[in-house]
Amino acid sequence: MNNLYYSPTTDCIAMTLNELRYIVTLAQEQHFGRAAERCFVSQPTLSIAVKKLEKELGVSLFERSKTRVQATPLGERIVAQAQLVLEQSAAIRDIASAGKDQLSSPLSVGAIFTIGPYLFPHFIPQLQRIAPDMPLVVEEGYTATLRQRLRKGELDAIIIALPFNEPDVVTQPLYDEPFVVLMPADHPLARQEQVAADQLSQDNVLLLGEGHCFRDQVLEACPQLQHSIEREAGNGRIRTAADGSSLETLRHMVASGLGITVLPMSAATASQYASGLLVTRPFESPAPQRTVALAWRASFPRHRAIDILRDAINQCQLSTSD
Repeated sequence: MNNLYYSPTTDCIAMTLNELRYIVTLAQEQHFGRAAERCFVSQPTLSIAVKKLEKELGVSLFERSKTRVQATPLGERIVAQAQLVLEQSAAIRDIASAGKDQLSSPLSVGAIFTIGPYLFPHFIPQLQRIAPDMPLVVEEGYTATLRQRLRKGELDAIIIALPFNEPDVVTQPLYDEPFVVLMPADHPLARQEQVAADQLSQDNVLLLGEGHCFRDQVLEACPQLQHSIEREAGNGRIRTAADGSSLETLRHMVASGLGITVLPMSAATASQYASGLLVTRPFESPAPQRTVALAWRASFPRHRAIDILRDAINQCQLSTSD
Protein backbone atom coordinates (compact mmCIF):
# COMPACT_ATOMS: atom_id res chain seq x y z
CA MET A 1 0.00 0.00 0.00
CA ASN A 2 1.31 3.43 -0.91
CA ASN A 3 1.77 5.91 1.92
CA LEU A 4 1.23 9.60 1.25
CA TYR A 5 3.21 12.09 3.29
CA TYR A 6 4.57 15.60 3.17
CA SER A 7 8.30 15.86 2.73
CA PRO A 8 10.03 18.81 4.43
CA THR A 9 11.34 19.83 1.01
CA THR A 10 7.91 19.65 -0.65
CA ASP A 11 6.26 22.98 -1.42
CA CYS A 12 3.23 23.36 0.83
CA ILE A 13 0.45 25.83 0.09
CA ALA A 14 -1.04 27.10 3.34
CA MET A 15 -4.43 28.60 2.59
CA THR A 16 -6.55 30.07 5.35
CA LEU A 17 -10.32 30.18 5.51
CA ASN A 18 -10.07 33.97 5.59
CA GLU A 19 -8.20 33.99 2.29
CA LEU A 20 -10.84 31.74 0.74
CA ARG A 21 -13.56 34.00 2.08
CA TYR A 22 -11.76 37.01 0.56
CA ILE A 23 -11.59 35.56 -2.96
CA VAL A 24 -15.21 34.35 -2.86
CA THR A 25 -16.42 37.78 -1.76
CA LEU A 26 -14.20 39.58 -4.27
CA ALA A 27 -15.56 37.41 -7.08
CA GLN A 28 -19.10 38.34 -6.02
CA GLU A 29 -18.52 42.07 -5.58
CA GLN A 30 -15.96 42.57 -8.39
CA HIS A 31 -14.62 45.50 -6.37
CA PHE A 32 -11.86 45.49 -3.72
CA GLY A 33 -13.44 48.21 -1.60
CA ARG A 34 -16.88 46.59 -1.37
CA ALA A 35 -15.38 43.14 -0.80
CA ALA A 36 -13.21 44.46 2.02
CA GLU A 37 -16.21 46.14 3.61
CA ARG A 38 -18.20 42.90 3.54
CA CYS A 39 -15.27 41.00 5.06
CA PHE A 40 -14.80 43.67 7.77
CA VAL A 41 -11.15 44.30 6.85
CA SER A 42 -9.29 47.17 5.22
CA GLN A 43 -8.88 47.21 1.46
CA PRO A 44 -5.05 46.84 1.65
CA THR A 45 -5.45 43.81 3.94
CA LEU A 46 -7.76 42.07 1.47
CA SER A 47 -5.63 43.04 -1.55
CA ILE A 48 -2.42 41.74 0.06
CA ALA A 49 -4.10 38.48 1.08
CA VAL A 50 -5.40 37.87 -2.46
CA LYS A 51 -1.98 38.59 -4.01
CA LYS A 52 -0.35 36.27 -1.44
CA LEU A 53 -2.72 33.45 -2.35
CA GLU A 54 -2.13 34.02 -6.08
CA LYS A 55 1.62 33.86 -5.47
CA GLU A 56 1.33 30.64 -3.48
CA LEU A 57 -0.86 29.03 -6.12
CA GLY A 58 1.25 30.35 -8.96
CA VAL A 59 -1.77 31.54 -10.97
CA SER A 60 -3.73 34.74 -11.45
CA LEU A 61 -7.19 34.46 -9.91
CA PHE A 62 -8.45 37.86 -11.04
CA GLU A 63 -8.14 40.28 -13.93
CA ARG A 64 -7.78 43.80 -12.59
CA SER A 65 -8.68 47.07 -14.29
CA LYS A 66 -9.34 50.60 -13.07
CA THR A 67 -13.08 50.04 -12.94
CA ARG A 68 -13.53 46.33 -12.36
CA VAL A 69 -12.12 43.13 -10.91
CA GLN A 70 -13.15 39.91 -12.63
CA ALA A 71 -12.22 36.29 -11.94
CA THR A 72 -10.15 34.55 -14.62
CA PRO A 73 -11.55 31.29 -16.05
CA LEU A 74 -9.23 29.32 -13.75
CA GLY A 75 -10.05 31.72 -10.93
CA GLU A 76 -13.76 30.97 -11.32
CA ARG A 77 -13.08 27.26 -10.78
CA ILE A 78 -10.94 27.95 -7.71
CA VAL A 79 -13.52 30.36 -6.29
CA ALA A 80 -16.24 27.73 -6.76
CA GLN A 81 -14.14 25.20 -4.85
CA ALA A 82 -13.39 27.77 -2.16
CA GLN A 83 -17.15 28.28 -1.72
CA LEU A 84 -17.56 24.55 -1.10
CA VAL A 85 -14.74 24.59 1.45
CA LEU A 86 -16.36 27.48 3.32
CA GLU A 87 -19.68 25.63 3.37
CA GLN A 88 -18.00 22.50 4.73
CA SER A 89 -16.18 24.52 7.40
CA ALA A 90 -19.54 25.95 8.44
CA ALA A 91 -20.86 22.38 8.71
CA ILE A 92 -17.94 21.51 11.01
CA ARG A 93 -18.83 24.45 13.27
CA ASP A 94 -22.44 23.32 13.24
CA ILE A 95 -21.46 19.80 14.33
CA ALA A 96 -19.26 21.17 17.11
CA SER A 97 -22.00 23.46 18.38
CA ALA A 98 -24.42 20.52 18.58
CA GLY A 99 -22.64 19.33 21.71
CA LYS A 100 -23.17 22.65 23.47
CA ASP A 101 -26.23 24.14 25.09
CA GLN A 102 -28.33 25.04 22.06
CA LEU A 103 -29.73 28.15 23.75
CA SER A 104 -26.46 29.57 25.10
CA SER A 105 -24.47 30.12 21.89
CA PRO A 106 -25.14 33.24 19.76
CA LEU A 107 -27.80 32.94 17.07
CA SER A 108 -27.25 35.00 13.91
CA VAL A 109 -30.45 35.93 12.08
CA GLY A 110 -30.82 37.91 8.86
CA ALA A 111 -33.94 39.41 7.31
CA ILE A 112 -34.65 41.16 4.03
CA PHE A 113 -34.92 44.95 4.12
CA THR A 114 -38.72 44.99 3.79
CA ILE A 115 -39.23 42.66 6.77
CA GLY A 116 -36.45 43.33 9.30
CA PRO A 117 -37.33 46.87 10.47
CA TYR A 118 -40.95 45.89 11.13
CA LEU A 119 -40.42 42.42 12.61
CA PHE A 120 -37.23 42.76 14.69
CA PRO A 121 -38.67 45.20 17.27
CA HIS A 122 -41.54 42.79 17.96
CA PHE A 123 -39.94 39.35 18.06
CA ILE A 124 -36.61 40.26 19.72
CA PRO A 125 -38.25 41.01 23.12
CA GLN A 126 -40.22 37.78 22.81
CA LEU A 127 -37.04 35.82 22.05
CA GLN A 128 -35.16 37.42 24.95
CA ARG A 129 -37.98 36.45 27.28
CA ILE A 130 -38.07 32.83 26.07
CA ALA A 131 -34.28 32.35 25.79
CA PRO A 132 -32.62 35.04 27.96
CA ASP A 133 -29.17 33.38 27.81
CA MET A 134 -28.99 33.16 24.01
CA PRO A 135 -27.17 36.15 22.46
CA LEU A 136 -28.83 37.35 19.26
CA VAL A 137 -27.11 38.95 16.25
CA VAL A 138 -29.39 40.44 13.60
CA GLU A 139 -28.77 42.06 10.22
CA GLU A 140 -30.67 43.14 7.14
CA GLY A 141 -29.84 42.57 3.49
CA TYR A 142 -31.01 41.64 0.03
CA THR A 143 -32.26 38.09 -0.48
CA ALA A 144 -29.25 37.21 -2.64
CA THR A 145 -26.81 38.45 0.01
CA LEU A 146 -28.58 36.65 2.85
CA ARG A 147 -28.67 33.46 0.75
CA GLN A 148 -24.88 33.51 0.35
CA ARG A 149 -24.23 34.33 4.01
CA LEU A 150 -26.51 31.50 5.09
CA ARG A 151 -24.71 29.02 2.81
CA LYS A 152 -21.31 30.12 4.14
CA GLY A 153 -22.43 29.73 7.77
CA GLU A 154 -22.17 33.45 8.51
CA LEU A 155 -25.89 33.44 9.33
CA ASP A 156 -27.76 30.67 11.12
CA ALA A 157 -31.24 31.53 9.83
CA ILE A 158 -32.81 34.09 7.53
CA ILE A 159 -36.29 35.55 7.23
CA ILE A 160 -37.34 36.02 3.62
CA ALA A 161 -40.40 36.15 1.37
CA LEU A 162 -41.40 33.14 -0.69
CA PRO A 163 -40.64 31.79 -3.20
CA PHE A 164 -37.18 30.85 -1.94
CA ASN A 165 -35.41 27.71 -3.15
CA GLU A 166 -31.91 26.71 -2.13
CA PRO A 167 -30.31 23.23 -2.06
CA ASP A 168 -29.77 21.79 1.43
CA VAL A 169 -31.76 24.61 3.02
CA VAL A 170 -35.00 24.06 4.93
CA THR A 171 -37.71 26.68 4.31
CA GLN A 172 -40.79 26.96 6.51
CA PRO A 173 -43.63 29.47 6.01
CA LEU A 174 -44.32 31.71 9.03
CA TYR A 175 -47.28 33.91 8.11
CA ASP A 176 -49.06 35.62 5.24
CA GLU A 177 -49.05 39.41 5.03
CA PRO A 178 -51.47 41.36 2.83
CA PHE A 179 -50.46 44.38 0.73
CA VAL A 180 -52.21 47.72 1.14
CA VAL A 181 -52.15 51.02 -0.78
CA LEU A 182 -50.69 54.02 1.04
CA MET A 183 -51.86 57.45 -0.12
CA PRO A 184 -52.45 61.02 1.07
CA ALA A 185 -55.73 61.40 2.96
CA ASP A 186 -57.11 63.70 0.24
CA HIS A 187 -56.35 61.33 -2.65
CA PRO A 188 -59.40 60.34 -4.78
CA LEU A 189 -58.84 56.65 -4.03
CA ALA A 190 -59.15 57.42 -0.31
CA ARG A 191 -62.90 57.79 -0.83
CA GLN A 192 -63.12 54.07 -1.62
CA GLU A 193 -63.20 51.28 0.94
CA GLN A 194 -61.11 49.04 -1.33
CA VAL A 195 -58.83 49.58 -4.32
CA ALA A 196 -58.69 47.47 -7.47
CA ALA A 197 -55.21 46.60 -8.71
CA ASP A 198 -55.92 48.00 -12.19
CA GLN A 199 -56.73 51.44 -10.70
CA LEU A 200 -53.06 51.93 -9.81
CA SER A 201 -52.06 52.12 -13.47
CA GLN A 202 -53.72 55.55 -13.66
CA ASP A 203 -51.64 57.01 -10.83
CA ASN A 204 -48.03 57.79 -9.99
CA VAL A 205 -47.03 54.67 -8.06
CA LEU A 206 -43.73 54.83 -6.21
CA LEU A 207 -41.76 51.59 -6.13
CA LEU A 208 -38.61 50.23 -4.57
CA GLY A 209 -35.54 50.18 -6.79
CA GLU A 210 -34.30 47.25 -8.84
CA GLY A 211 -33.02 44.36 -6.74
CA HIS A 212 -35.74 44.46 -4.10
CA CYS A 213 -37.93 41.35 -4.23
CA PHE A 214 -40.88 43.37 -2.89
CA ARG A 215 -40.82 45.51 -6.05
CA ASP A 216 -41.17 42.34 -8.12
CA GLN A 217 -44.00 41.11 -5.91
CA VAL A 218 -45.93 44.38 -6.36
CA LEU A 219 -45.52 44.31 -10.14
CA GLU A 220 -46.59 40.66 -10.22
CA ALA A 221 -49.68 41.48 -8.16
CA CYS A 222 -50.49 44.51 -10.34
CA PRO A 223 -49.69 43.45 -13.94
CA GLN A 224 -51.47 46.50 -15.37
CA LEU A 225 -48.98 48.65 -13.50
CA GLN A 226 -46.08 46.77 -15.12
CA HIS A 227 -47.61 47.25 -18.59
CA SER A 228 -48.17 50.94 -17.91
CA ILE A 229 -44.56 51.45 -16.81
CA GLU A 230 -43.25 49.68 -19.91
CA ARG A 231 -45.58 51.63 -22.19
CA GLU A 232 -44.64 55.03 -20.81
CA ALA A 233 -40.95 54.14 -20.73
CA GLY A 234 -41.25 53.30 -24.43
CA ASN A 235 -42.67 56.79 -24.97
CA GLY A 236 -39.70 58.36 -23.21
CA ARG A 237 -41.64 59.18 -20.03
CA ILE A 238 -40.91 58.06 -16.49
CA ARG A 239 -43.99 57.19 -14.42
CA THR A 240 -42.49 57.25 -10.97
CA ALA A 241 -40.90 60.34 -9.44
CA ALA A 242 -38.06 58.12 -8.22
CA ASP A 243 -37.24 54.62 -7.11
CA GLY A 244 -37.13 54.37 -3.34
CA SER A 245 -34.25 52.72 -1.50
CA SER A 246 -36.47 51.58 1.38
CA LEU A 247 -40.12 51.37 2.39
CA GLU A 248 -39.57 54.33 4.70
CA THR A 249 -38.32 56.37 1.74
CA LEU A 250 -41.50 55.50 -0.14
CA ARG A 251 -43.59 56.58 2.83
CA HIS A 252 -41.78 59.94 3.00
CA MET A 253 -42.29 60.44 -0.75
CA VAL A 254 -46.02 59.78 -0.41
CA ALA A 255 -46.20 62.23 2.50
CA SER A 256 -44.48 64.79 0.28
CA GLY A 257 -47.21 64.45 -2.34
CA LEU A 258 -45.12 62.67 -4.98
CA GLY A 259 -47.59 59.83 -5.49
CA ILE A 260 -48.96 56.69 -3.86
CA THR A 261 -47.34 53.35 -3.07
CA VAL A 262 -48.01 49.75 -2.09
CA LEU A 263 -46.69 48.47 1.25
CA PRO A 264 -46.88 45.26 3.24
CA MET A 265 -49.29 45.64 6.15
CA SER A 266 -46.54 45.67 8.82
CA ALA A 267 -44.82 48.64 7.15
CA ALA A 268 -48.07 50.50 6.51
CA THR A 269 -49.06 50.44 10.20
CA ALA A 270 -45.68 51.72 11.43
CA SER A 271 -46.27 55.34 10.40
CA GLN A 272 -44.72 58.18 12.40
CA TYR A 273 -46.81 60.88 10.73
CA ALA A 274 -49.56 62.96 12.29
CA SER A 275 -53.02 61.45 12.20
CA GLY A 276 -54.99 62.36 9.09
CA LEU A 277 -52.01 62.92 6.77
CA LEU A 278 -51.78 59.45 5.22
CA VAL A 279 -54.33 56.65 4.90
CA THR A 280 -54.23 53.04 3.74
CA ARG A 281 -56.77 51.11 1.74
CA PRO A 282 -56.92 47.32 1.21
CA PHE A 283 -57.07 45.75 -2.22
CA GLU A 284 -60.21 44.18 -3.59
CA SER A 285 -60.36 40.39 -3.30
CA PRO A 286 -58.29 38.47 -4.15
CA ALA A 287 -55.93 40.83 -2.34
CA PRO A 288 -52.21 40.44 -3.09
CA GLN A 289 -50.05 39.23 -0.24
CA ARG A 290 -46.66 37.75 0.50
CA THR A 291 -45.69 34.70 2.54
CA VAL A 292 -42.91 35.36 5.04
CA ALA A 293 -40.75 32.33 5.75
CA LEU A 294 -37.85 31.15 7.88
CA ALA A 295 -34.91 29.38 6.22
CA TRP A 296 -31.93 27.56 7.71
CA ARG A 297 -29.31 25.03 6.61
CA ALA A 298 -30.53 21.44 6.78
CA SER A 299 -27.26 20.56 8.55
CA PHE A 300 -27.74 23.19 11.27
CA PRO A 301 -27.84 21.11 14.48
CA ARG A 302 -29.37 23.63 16.90
CA HIS A 303 -32.95 22.60 16.25
CA ARG A 304 -34.07 23.93 19.62
CA ALA A 305 -32.78 27.42 18.76
CA ILE A 306 -34.69 27.37 15.45
CA ASP A 307 -37.85 26.24 17.28
CA ILE A 308 -37.50 29.05 19.82
CA LEU A 309 -36.94 31.61 17.06
CA ARG A 310 -40.01 30.43 15.17
CA ASP A 311 -42.10 30.47 18.37
CA ALA A 312 -41.03 34.05 19.16
CA ILE A 313 -41.99 35.24 15.67
CA ASN A 314 -45.34 33.44 15.82
CA GLN A 315 -46.11 34.89 19.25
CA CYS A 316 -45.40 38.45 18.16
CA GLN A 317 -47.57 37.93 15.09
CA LEU A 318 -50.43 36.76 17.30
CA SER A 319 -50.04 39.73 19.64
CA THR A 320 -49.94 42.30 16.81
CA SER A 321 -53.02 40.78 15.13
CA ASP A 322 -55.15 40.97 18.28
